[in-house]
Amino acid sequence: MKIVVIDGQGGRLGRQMIEGIKPYIENHELVAVGTNALATSAMLKAGAVLAATGENAVCVNVADADIIIGPIGIVTANSLLGEVTPRMALAVGRSSAHKLLIPINRCNHEVIGVGDYSMSELVNLAMIRVKQLLSAAKC
Repeated sequence: MKIVVIDGQGGRLGRQMIEGIKPYIENHELVAVGTNALATSAMLKAGAVLAATGENAVCVNVADADIIIGPIGIVTANSLLGEVTPRMALAVGRSSAHKLLIPINRCNHEVIGVGDYSMSELVNLAMIRVKQLLSAAKC
């Protein structure tokens, strides 16, 4: 399976996701895509082997992804302080991949009905779901 982790700004979420899921995906392709160089660098430091930066990298890598992980803003044009372009949001939305969207209530995006979790708790919940999806794919 191809797992794409997308993050922007400082790459904190992406870094935590890479560190958390890397031990469980040894037979799967993991691609870290930053909306900027700082985010990509953070994910590389976390252990990502394949990484790319920018709009085209997002569009190319989500096209054949099986799982996409990132903040909820990756499906909203002009989110993450303007880092997510309309083309990026459209590419993520059109992808047939299973999308694990982390509900970060920032930049005027609020997800009603979601508990007030810390970033670490949200990452742990996402990691549990990735493991479930990988296990189901083996069957």
